[in-house]
Amino acid sequence: MSEKTVVIHVRFYSDGSVSEIGERPMSLSGQQWFDKLTNTYAMDYMALTGGRGAFKLTPEELDTVKAAALQ
Repeated sequence: MSEKTVVIHVRFYSDGSVSEIGERPMSLSGQQWFDKLTNTYAMDYMALTGGRGAFKLTPEELDTVKAAALQ
């Protein structure tokens, strides 16, 4: 059985700033959430074409980074 993953999609403006990002806590801007994810799970980020990217995390990793973001 494979481990479950959560895919967090990111869309960027042409200047490289975040326009949309999934699973974002309401207390953070899209850019702040992206920065938090990148600082914690950079190895789990995939750059995609068309100004997009994605993080692949386990549900536990997502819970951990969300909890840390709220502190």
